[in-house]
Amino acid sequence: MNAITLHAHASPDFADKLAESVALLKQAAREFAPITQASSLGAEDMVVTDLIQLHSIPSAIFVLDTGKLHAQTLGLLERIQRHYGRQIEVYRPDPEAADQFVATHGEQAMYQSLDLRKACCHIRKMVPLDKALAGKRGWITGLRREQSGARAEVPFIEPGDERAKVNPLARWTWGDVWHYIATRDVPYNPLHDQFFPSIGCEPCTRAVTLGEDFRSGRWWWEQESAKECGLHVSPADEAGAVSALPERRVVPIAVA
Repeated sequence: MNAITLHAHASPDFADKLAESVALLKQAAREFAPITQASSLGAEDMVVTDLIQLHSIPSAIFVLDTGKLHAQTLGLLERIQRHYGRQIEVYRPDPEAADQFVATHGEQAMYQSLDLRKACCHIRKMVPLDKALAGKRGWITGLRREQSGARAEVPFIEPGDERAKVNPLARWTWGDVWHYIATRDVPYNPLHDQFFPSIGCEPCTRAVTLGEDFRSGRWWWEQESAKECGLHVSPADEAGAVSALPERRVVPIAVA
């Protein structure tokens, strides 16, 4: 059983949601040009990329290659560039900064404390993100309200001092996402077929079990309120994050 068979169930108002998302993307491209999509190469972001391509939305697309991504994720990056016939911008951490962090704190520093995990995220994600967004007036994400409690009130457009964040799939369900992928034959990460609903860096991502939250496989050793890398956290939320719990390693579960 693959992710499409398991999850592709459109909600009754899917057609309305789809039209709403396309209209929002077109509006954002007009009002916030130049704009770009921040793609994690997860299922939601693959839907957004397909919508951008299908409707000729004038938007760049970029990926943050942290140096710690799964081989399957890197393989998908190559596949989608062939599939859509376009180049995806790739931003990487400063190699000297990343090497120095590992030399000082070790390869498993992220498990030792919340501060060290966020320091790793800062080097591998936040600094490259700043470069990717430089000169842009808007950026597009795959955030959905259903993903977690912290994202339950994600708006369609989040104004910002420098740029707006646009979340065209805010109202979509997980079933909507996979229905679209199935209908449009959208490329997706094969890890989704192995019960990885949310996919980040390899050391910080595991498979989930039946009934677990969408993002329970991300930083699973931390308390729920701490489980963001910083890309989608406001300063107020960041200040309220709590300390990490002791490490609890979980072995990913393969599909039967």
